[in-house]
Amino acid sequence: MGLPALEFSDCCLDSPHFRETLKSHEAELDKTNKFIKELIKDGKSLISALKSLSLAKRKFADSLNEFKFQCIGDAETDDEMCIARSLQEFATVLRNLEDERIRMIENASEVLITPLEKFRKEQIGAAKEAKKKYDKETEKYCGILEKHLNLSSKKKESQLQEADSQVDLVRQHFYEVSLEYVFKVQEVQERKMFEFVEPLLAFLQGLFTFYHHGYELAKDFSDFKTELTISIQNTRNRFEGTRSEVESLMKKMKENPLEHKTISPYTMEGYLYVQEKRHFGTSWVKHYCTYQRDSKQITMVPFDQKSGGKGGEDESVTLKSCTRRKTDSIEKRFCFDVEAVDRPGVITMQALSEEDRRLWMEAMDGREPVYNSNKDSQSEGTAQLDSIGFSIIRKCIHAVETRGINEQGLYRIVGVNSRVQKLLSVLMDPKTASETETDICAEWEIKTITSALKTYLRMLPGPLMMYQFQRSFIKAAKLENQESRVSEIHSLVHRLPEKNRQMLQLLMNHLANVANNHKQNLMTVANLGVVFGPTLLRPQEETVAAIMDIKFQNIVIEILIENHEKIFNTVPDTPLTNAQLHLSRKKSSDSKPPSCSERPLTLFHAMQSAEKQEQRNSIINSSLESVVSSNANSILNSSSSLQPNMNSSDPDLDVLKPIRPNSLTPFRKAKALYACKAEHDSELSFTAGTVFDNVHPSQEPGWLEGTLDGKTGLIPENYVEFL
Repeated sequence: MGLPALEFSDCCLDSPHFRETLKSHEAELDKTNKFIKELIKDGKSLISALKSLSLAKRKFADSLNEFKFQCIGDAETDDEMCIARSLQEFATVLRNLEDERIRMIENASEVLITPLEKFRKEQIGAAKEAKKKYDKETEKYCGILEKHLNLSSKKKESQLQEADSQVDLVRQHFYEVSLEYVFKVQEVQERKMFEFVEPLLAFLQGLFTFYHHGYELAKDFSDFKTELTISIQNTRNRFEGTRSEVESLMKKMKENPLEHKTISPYTMEGYLYVQEKRHFGTSWVKHYCTYQRDSKQITMVPFDQKSGGKGGEDESVTLKSCTRRKTDSIEKRFCFDVEAVDRPGVITMQALSEEDRRLWMEAMDGREPVYNSNKDSQSEGTAQLDSIGFSIIRKCIHAVETRGINEQGLYRIVGVNSRVQKLLSVLMDPKTASETETDICAEWEIKTITSALKTYLRMLPGPLMMYQFQRSFIKAAKLENQESRVSEIHSLVHRLPEKNRQMLQLLMNHLANVANNHKQNLMTVANLGVVFGPTLLRPQEETVAAIMDIKFQNIVIEILIENHEKIFNTVPDTPLTNAQLHLSRKKSSDSKPPSCSERPLTLFHAMQSAEKQEQRNSIINSSLESVVSSNANSILNSSSSLQPNMNSSDPDLDVLKPIRPNSLTPFRKAKALYACKAEHDSELSFTAGTVFDNVHPSQEPGWLEGTLDGKTGLIPENYVEFL
């Protein structure tokens, strides 16, 4: 598991959990700092050793260069001359290699040691300075807050207001320092992923360059080596040939001597001062308190922000009542009394401010009035996945593939915003949008067209791959096995609404074409993932944790591009489990039922275009009243004649899609494709091949209703096919 994300929203609460998370980040930075120091030390030792090695090899080369062969006789053969100059050739190669080594050593200090020292001093050092400032401000804020809370309520109102203002300023400053510190810690944690590894990569690249230089020297030396090998062999052969004769001569001359030569479940939480009775009087002890409205549980954790440690054991009580404490009944301000079911007496608590007390009272259903500051603001995009939307995307893709598929930085280089908006207004005009044969004029630059395509996708009411599946796609990208990732994403894509899936297929086919031309446009699959990941899979809430998942969004898009033919043209091998469908039912019960387009894909054999389906539905609707009194099968037989051939296509929606039964479709028979065990009384258990009667859509998304052996119940929609 990685480090948990530090959320900016937690800076205000400054909870024990936040402090523990912050400590884990600080510990990681300390570990990184120590590791870099050791690495710099070892790096300097390595550079020093390389310098010593280079110096020794250079001395060895000098020795080789100085030695001269002296051959016997007043003339030398070609082989003897080749062998004689070989030592100078060896010396030249070694010197050349050591020259490159010296360049590598000098470069190593610049690309390895200097950046690591700079990162340690400037980044980790800055984080340490920010920590000192944060600790100092924490102590200052807590001290001033305690003094402020100890002010007597009997002081003049003007003095109290002035004190409140002063505390607000200190609190705001503490909050700002906290945000800056969290931002710096988060920044350093992310920076080390590249600023720490990049120098090591550069150093290795220097090593590879050095070894490659040696390889090039070896290639250049190859011809001389071949010549020298031949000369050595010839010399050896001649030696072997003459040895016997020399030996014979030696024997003859024995008579005369010769001369020898190596990454909050609570309703309310925050700090409160709790009045505790001691034998010498009363004292106010600071606690971090949490409250859960459903269970009415209050948990109090004595915690000292200055030391960052607990001051005692946690205590949990069940709330009975909460009453605001009148100012004239106690010297402390911002107080309220809590009665607990499982603890005798009254617990008096002091909030940090009047507003803080109001929020606690509201959470605990006290007598304070309830203020609801939440506003439901929702902006709707003007873009839609309708015929106009498909027409716009097709026109953009056609323009790119016919005029700019080889442009460098395709989709990464953005167009001028005013031009992009102007092009979109032209394309989204119903008059021009209906002209499907009209191409985008050549006056529009390719970067303007690509920016218009991306902007249109961002203008949709929700991301193309939908908020409800965003986490599922991210989890799929985090699976260890690549085959498992592809399989899970394949299954998720087929759970998307049909128009979303068709638009996604249209886009992925195009991006695959772009990637196939990456040698010209420089847009590899990875680069396209970076561009389209945040557009197609943006999260519903922008948090630090969500930002940390952007890299997994990019991986999802890469998988879609690389496996687009399999994902969009084949049905997933494994259907959704009954448990998954039940989870979908449970979630849907807490919110309004989705529209037909948002319901899961059903596996049916019959295929027909959207336009023909609408025609079929209109006929069924007009015949619905007569269905009650007539034979339903005859209606179905007459309507089935409207189904086109499997090879037919829709000019607006190129991808053929499975047919989902319309909500007004008469009851039909269906056969089970898979076995299913009921988990609830409302569901039916069955085996593969079971035939159901009176099957029709239910109110539960992803489920049908049918009859088996006289019992009516729910059937998973993608477990059956209609007969």
